[in-house]
Amino acid sequence: MQLNEGLQYKDLEGMLKPTVHIDEFASKMGDDDNIVVVSFYVRDSNAAKDLVNWFEKGYDFVVDADRSPGEIKPNRYLVYVELYRRNKTANNIAELLDDLTTLTEFTASDWIMKYQDHSMPFTIESFNGQVPTSPADYRQRKEKELNEMRSKAGLPNKQVYERSADIRAFQALARI
Repeated sequence: MQLNEGLQYKDLEGMLKPTVHIDEFASKMGDDDNIVVVSFYVRDSNAAKDLVNWFEKGYDFVVDADRSPGEIKPNRYLVYVELYRRNKTANNIAELLDDLTTLTEFTASDWIMKYQDHSMPFTIESFNGQVPTSPADYRQRKEKELNEMRSKAGLPNKQVYERSADIRAFQALARI
C-alpha cells in the first residue's frame, strides 16, 4: 500500500497493533527522565513514514517522531513518539489514541498500554499510576530501583535527592 498524499480516513486499517509501548526505548531528544518515548508497531514502511509525519505536524506537544530505520521483523516497523514527561502526558497520549480512531479500526478503549513488561488497558489513570509523570518522579523511581539492586549486591544505598521546601521556594522566586 503506497500512501503518498498524507493520511486519509481509515488509511491505517490493519496496519497497527492496538498496543502503545511506553518507555521501552531511550529518548534521542533528551534525557529519559525528561522524555517519555511512546512506540507503535506498524506493518508497512510507507504507513510508518506517513504516521511519523502525522504525529510531527499534528501535535504541538510531540517533541519528535521517527520510525525504525529498518524492519524489526519482516514488514514490521516501529514508530516512536517523544513527549515531555509532565503531569499532562497521559492526556496527550489519550488525545493521540483518540485521534487514531480516524485512521485505524480501533476505538480509544481498544488500546493496551505496555509498560515494564506489564500490559493493561490504556487509561489516563492507569498511565498516571504506572509511569513517572515528572523528571523528579522518574529519577526517584530509578534511584529506588538501583538502591534495591545495591542492597541485594551488598552495596551501600545512595540517598535519593529531594529538594527541600526552601530550595523549591527559592527556585520558584527565580522562576527556574
